[in-house]
Amino acid sequence: MTNFDKKPIAAAVGMAMLCQLGTAAAQEVPLGADPNSRSAFDTKMYRVEVKTRPQSDLDLRRNATVARQTFGREEIDKFGDNSLNEVVRRLPGVDIQNGQPRLRGLGAGYTQILLNGEPAPNGFSLEQLNPAQVERIDIQKAATADQSAQSMAGSINIVLRSVPKKVQQSVRIGMAYGVEHPTPNASALYSARAGDLSYSLPLSAYEYHGRADMRASRLVPQAGADTGFARQLAAQDMWGHSVNTSPQLNWRIDEEQGLNLQALLQRSDWHSKVQFDNLAASSPALFEDPSRNSGSSRNHRLSGQWQRRFAADRKLELKFTGGEAANDFDNQTFRAGQPYRRSVGDSRDRSFTQSGKVGQLVGEQHRLSAGWELETRRRDDERRITVLGADQLPGIDGLPLSARIRRQAWYLQDEWELSEQWLLYGGIRREAITTRSDTLERPVRNHSAVLSPLLHINFKPDAKGRDVLRASLTRSYKAPDLYAMLARPTLSSIYPLPSQGNDSVAADRVGNPLLRPELASGLDLAYEHYFNGGGLFSIGVFHRRVKDLVRNVTTLEDPDWASVPRWVSRPVNLSRASSSGVELELKGPAAQLLPGWIDPKTRLELRGSLNFYKSKVNAVPLPNSRLDGQQPWSGTFGFDYRARSLPLAVGANLSYTPGYVTQQTMSQALALTHSRAIDLYAQWTLNPQASLRLGATNAASQWSGRTTTSEDGAMLEVAKKTRPSYTFALEIKL
Repeated sequence: MTNFDKKPIAAAVGMAMLCQLGTAAAQEVPLGADPNSRSAFDTKMYRVEVKTRPQSDLDLRRNATVARQTFGREEIDKFGDNSLNEVVRRLPGVDIQNGQPRLRGLGAGYTQILLNGEPAPNGFSLEQLNPAQVERIDIQKAATADQSAQSMAGSINIVLRSVPKKVQQSVRIGMAYGVEHPTPNASALYSARAGDLSYSLPLSAYEYHGRADMRASRLVPQAGADTGFARQLAAQDMWGHSVNTSPQLNWRIDEEQGLNLQALLQRSDWHSKVQFDNLAASSPALFEDPSRNSGSSRNHRLSGQWQRRFAADRKLELKFTGGEAANDFDNQTFRAGQPYRRSVGDSRDRSFTQSGKVGQLVGEQHRLSAGWELETRRRDDERRITVLGADQLPGIDGLPLSARIRRQAWYLQDEWELSEQWLLYGGIRREAITTRSDTLERPVRNHSAVLSPLLHINFKPDAKGRDVLRASLTRSYKAPDLYAMLARPTLSSIYPLPSQGNDSVAADRVGNPLLRPELASGLDLAYEHYFNGGGLFSIGVFHRRVKDLVRNVTTLEDPDWASVPRWVSRPVNLSRASSSGVELELKGPAAQLLPGWIDPKTRLELRGSLNFYKSKVNAVPLPNSRLDGQQPWSGTFGFDYRARSLPLAVGANLSYTPGYVTQQTMSQALALTHSRAIDLYAQWTLNPQASLRLGATNAASQWSGRTTTSEDGAMLEVAKKTRPSYTFALEIKL
């Protein structure tokens, strides 16, 4: 049992604050609004402001209490993407690895994905969400007290579209082409108002079909013999479809209170086929087997928010979110043209969260808030693997396993506006986590508590706010993933029989129910300059110190499930670590960024970012010791051009990450090749209600790969080249 803080100070202070404030309320807030944004939560509650136009993305960024990037509908719609993952990977400071977005080069788990400010359910993927259903994307690098502190690298908050103030009807019909034949996609939005009730119904569906070329090489050390080897080429086909909707209802109960309900319903079905062309091998057993795979995922989620205003300076807000995510799969490999190994299973993740927030304005300068969050999550996992029709691990496969997390959080925060130039944000959050994993032998329970003090300072040297200086001191954490806690072994597909040995780069995998949360203390500094014409320049530096870093460690063991020694990979709390970086961003009209070079009448917008990272793992004192997947640097560049004489807009985006090596442990290293992505779009506006859009994703495809090496001479190299995808869409606003 681990307890990082045995004195629940924040809980006591928070409850005292609740008692002092009693019930409170404030101005009406749409579901999904960021409570730290003055524009979204209670724009200048201290005084009345009349705004003649909606705030732009840059306005929201400049007025935010905490350093944040905001990307609205214009940025989301620009390339005509069918998947939100394609939108996110083009944003500055974001890259995609294994299908998951990463901030600051740090992988899934370090980067928190939020839906309307709440942690996304297990199994949720941005690939499942159509961009048409998203209102905006917020990227926040530093934690705040009123959101989960599981954001060591930062948070990506996906805010679903809220009910429009007026009736809206729109339709988007498109076709995409990646390989063999076009695939259709469509989205529609209908919203209306009836008295105090307003509602919206967005609906989207799409199909996809992609293909990738692959190549693989393997070296296997063998006692008393030449090194074994195998080389293969492969073609991978991927196809499927997805349907999702996020209906929403707003009810203005009276002048003082309102209710919002929003659902998220998703269904995705996927298939893949891998066919190998075997080139050469020292033994046919070293060849990877061809396979056919299929599965489905379903997400059902309902959120509710009730607000009550008791006075001009008091408010009460209550929320709940409940949902279920289910996934199933059927993976079949073939050997000598016959079915060989089959893995069939399903998982179910259920969660429920209840939270509340009490707010009070104190005088002309302080905005105090206190709140709580209660969450319970459970994962049930069932799987059966057979080899030639017989159970691979008798007595283990087919047994259901489960893991549970209970989380309780209390927080207190104060936004203190010292003057028009100075704003201080102080907060404290206590988060207690209890995990329970049903292992093959006995249940394992673990409890930890994290106390997170937070301080953010904003300074505007001039009253107009064209320059903003920000500083943040935070404490965040990463809780163990429920799947990583399941102590059921998964045998290597190359060596599927427990009676045979394997090698260190084709290790078996097993979870660890005793994992502790990783803790990180962080410092962020940033300078932002906003140009008169709408441009931006920013530079930021950060540093994180990590305790109880989790990393997969591969060792040779005598496991209970095998009759011979086998290499096994399991996650462990390995070491302390640190990470630092510098992040640059520049965007705006080209004539403003390059005065004298570009005609001021040219409607050309430029954008670019450049990021440098450095990290170290204390337990691996070797060259290239770094956090998993954190590249040494990355960059993006893009432009948007609107013709003066034609209703035409075109643009492009380039993102690049260099190749690098990560020394994962003292005996194993991972090398990644450089990656590059070029995306293009063109939009022809037919009239104010209709437009045509063309897009190309991954227009100049390339080979990218990874090579795992071990000190015993084992090596696995896999490279992949994904075909480009082209889209055509007609958008109509009715």
